[in-house]
Amino acid sequence: MNLDAALHTFIAESRELLENMEEALLRIEQSPDDAEAINAIFRAAHTIKGSAGLFGLDDIVAFTHVAESVLDRVRSGELRVDAELVALLLAAGDHMTELVDHADDGAALTARVRETGQALIDSLSICLGGAAAHGASASVPVEYELPHTTQGGGQVETDLWHISLRFGHDVYRSGMDPLSFIRYLGTLGDIHHTLTLFDGMPPAHAMDPESCYLGFEISFKSNADKAAIESVFDFVRQNCRIRILPPRSKITEYLQLIAAMPGDELRVGEMLLRCGTLTAHELEAALALQRAAQGVHPRPLGEMLVEAELVAPPVMEAALEKQRQVKEARSSEANLIRVDADKLDQLINLVGELIIAGAGTTLIARRAGVPELLEATATLSRLVEEVRDSALTLRMVHIGGTFNRFQRVVRDVSKELGKDIELVISGADTELDKTVVEKIGDPLTHLVRNAIDHGIEPAAVRLARGKPAKGTLKLNAYHDAGGVVIEVCDDGGGLNKQRILERAIERGLVSDGAGLSEKDIHHLIFEPGFSTAEVVSNLSGRGVGMDVVRRNIEALRGTIDLDSAEGQGSTVRIRLPLTLAIIDGFLVGVGQASYVIPLDMVVECIELNANDHDASDKRYLNLRGEVLPYRRLREHFEVQGEAARRENVVVVRYGDAKAGLVVDRLLGEFQTVIKPLGRIFQHLQGIGGSTILGSGEVALILDVPGLMMQVMGGEARQTISPVRHGCK
Repeated sequence: MNLDAALHTFIAESRELLENMEEALLRIEQSPDDAEAINAIFRAAHTIKGSAGLFGLDDIVAFTHVAESVLDRVRSGELRVDAELVALLLAAGDHMTELVDHADDGAALTARVRETGQALIDSLSICLGGAAAHGASASVPVEYELPHTTQGGGQVETDLWHISLRFGHDVYRSGMDPLSFIRYLGTLGDIHHTLTLFDGMPPAHAMDPESCYLGFEISFKSNADKAAIESVFDFVRQNCRIRILPPRSKITEYLQLIAAMPGDELRVGEMLLRCGTLTAHELEAALALQRAAQGVHPRPLGEMLVEAELVAPPVMEAALEKQRQVKEARSSEANLIRVDADKLDQLINLVGELIIAGAGTTLIARRAGVPELLEATATLSRLVEEVRDSALTLRMVHIGGTFNRFQRVVRDVSKELGKDIELVISGADTELDKTVVEKIGDPLTHLVRNAIDHGIEPAAVRLARGKPAKGTLKLNAYHDAGGVVIEVCDDGGGLNKQRILERAIERGLVSDGAGLSEKDIHHLIFEPGFSTAEVVSNLSGRGVGMDVVRRNIEALRGTIDLDSAEGQGSTVRIRLPLTLAIIDGFLVGVGQASYVIPLDMVVECIELNANDHDASDKRYLNLRGEVLPYRRLREHFEVQGEAARRENVVVVRYGDAKAGLVVDRLLGEFQTVIKPLGRIFQHLQGIGGSTILGSGEVALILDVPGLMMQVMGGEARQTISPVRHGCK
């Protein structure tokens, strides 16, 4: 088994569980009686602890065990959820994340991390009444070791548990090591005696070196409860038989154990006697009962437990229902598979090369004019398009995962500033390319923190303005024009237009008396180093952030827009492409050059006639009574040569704005593999990338939003304004 690969899987799953744990903690802070969220938190901690034990990550096991004990008391109703407990558990989750990061790096814990862990354990132990080490073993690292529960001044002595294990033949094939479970069991107590059994061992000629034939009978001393001991074997529960008998169990329970064990019952009984699990008298009584019950079909364990009044019928029904839910969850998880993101990137690159090669094949087929070849290339193109769509779908993820991370940001920052702010999320199921989602996190963080710090007023100011004391911050996402729009809205004080203008004049960004529109004034906050804050805090005020946000958005081929109403709030709107790899394009020609326009932005194509535009100012068309600004690409890119006698206009739309691009030829739809421009050309206006045509020539991909800004001037910013899907 490749332990490195398994460890990387554990790291990835642990981080995902910790994210889910944080979301659930923030949820129960608002709804303390949410049993589903409480159980989800407990399961996350429990799974991480169990998995960490398999890899010998004692630091994670020891710390998580204490946190899990607190969560167990919350789950049982012994501890009431309040803001203080949630804050403590959030801090514990942060520490667990740090421990997982150290395990990923393979680095030893620093003194600071150990001190933080011990301080958190001291705080958690208060919630446990000083008994945080309940069930912990002496094998736990010293820095996490807490006093054992005592009674009458001495350590509590417990009787022995008996654990009977029979591992399934496929345990090794599942990547599990039986001995690792025994070692992990030792972290919960002391293993007094272990007998290794080979009851299932076949003759030598029939043995399979990849199969497991081991069984164990274990005598175990621990203060842990049965659930904690059972949890040790969670990962092999489907592949082995496990029987756990607590101290001072009923004779009938030992009878069931003896009957279920393979081999002669007298030898098994002697083994139990030798382990110290049974006394000689108890063994004789059990064997006598077994002989008396010879020939009688054993009844189900659940029925016997109910009859013995050890489990109430409603509890048993709940347990069976829970078991059904777990089985269904495991069944659905079995349909999922984790794939390395690098492998997906490689697949997308190969699909891109396939598209380019297919375009070349189609071009050759058209030149040859062979009907059979044309039909074959048409079929090939259709299949390549389906492969492209399927490959791109693999990288599409819901943006809700990114949005949910801001629950913690809003909670912590608002408490730091003494504000009461609610985060409202909508459009969480909107899908976006994984690469885009990963890179949008930092810009959104800047916007959210600015909205909390600068946008939303303190409660006293809000009440004086007739607003609710609690502020509202909204994150919204939706599809529009073949892309995704992300909105960050707040109901705060909005931007002070006069103050922004004064500061811009003071810094020499604009001249006094410049006729700027309201939109232009608002967009001054995206200038490098611009800030209107009087006091620099640890959150903002240094003039660093908004210009970085705009630069990062533009690097993703996106745009950012801002709307604000003083006293009412602000909305920052980010428009992003669905993917950065492959798009459907519309190929046009100007002279000898070719350009690609993103197809989802193309509205229609019309022929340019002399009567369609105003002769005095050839910048506007009359499009069925609508004024349409346009620009000739020949003039914009300074293409040499004479224009075609019959020019065409490609009408494009971005947001609510329309514009026309005049070209010589319309060459039709074209699957476009986006190739990034070199550093020298990254800042070219109106160019978003390049692609390779089937002929091997390079075509430039037009940046439609950038072109429209140039075509329409300042009007574009006014036109591309809030849409109907907004956070209103």
